[in-house]
Amino acid sequence: MSTQRLGRGLRALIPEVEEAETTGDIQEISLDRIESNPFQPRQHFDPEKLQELAQSIEEFGLLEPIIVREHGANFQLVAGERRVRAARLTGLRAVPALLRDFSDVEMMKVALVENLQRENLNPIEEAEGYQRLMDEFGFTQSQVAEAVGKKRPSVANALRLLNLSESEQQMVQDGRLSMGHAKVLLGVSDTKRRAQLANKVVKEELSVRQLEELLKKPKSVPRGTFKMKSPELVDLEEDLQRIFGTKVSMSYRQGAGRISIEYYSDEELERLLEMIRGI
Repeated sequence: MSTQRLGRGLRALIPEVEEAETTGDIQEISLDRIESNPFQPRQHFDPEKLQELAQSIEEFGLLEPIIVREHGANFQLVAGERRVRAARLTGLRAVPALLRDFSDVEMMKVALVENLQRENLNPIEEAEGYQRLMDEFGFTQSQVAEAVGKKRPSVANALRLLNLSESEQQMVQDGRLSMGHAKVLLGVSDTKRRAQLANKVVKEELSVRQLEELLKKPKSVPRGTFKMKSPELVDLEEDLQRIFGTKVSMSYRQGAGRISIEYYSDEELERLLEMIRGI
């Protein structure tokens, strides 16, 4: 698969599908011989939506073939996980399929794009899919963005979600925390305080705006502190912390000053550099 096809949608990734639908290059494959895509980013499948799809298949049949590759005596799914699950619910024994020779990296790209276009991965699943492309196949953020047809800053922002704790990530997955909440929380470098704020948002059903206002409340000033930052400078620091997802401090005096951005690992440094280069 040439890189020129990447980032332009599922049809661009699998141009053979449209051709096959007109040439009849489709075969029936037993569901018993079909294995899940090992690179499937989606971990949660809505039972109600699967049942709705199953009812549609019962009424109209499976209108679009799944895509598979050979795997020993069986086949691995490239695209069509929901359709296969729904077909099994109906009691079908076989489904129409296209047999294609995909590499591991191509399978992962297709699975990501299919889910992003058709089924809306939750933000954590999306971020984990991007991270897996980087970890397992050595992609940079820019290459991930090209592969899935998104802008690099969007990929960088998604990956920042993985800096949340497991419990906070679960809140995002469950929809208890929105992407807006998560972006604000990522600007809080104190992990204990961030956890408290996340729980407060969920418990009190705070809006993103209410969370932002909560963070703007003045903190107590320790004794011995003689010089306080202006409210404008504090607001700027908080804005930068939300953007970069790490602690940022600023100094300012008569048009000059310093911005300090903290990082805690080589990976964090690379992430920050990617963001700065993209600004």
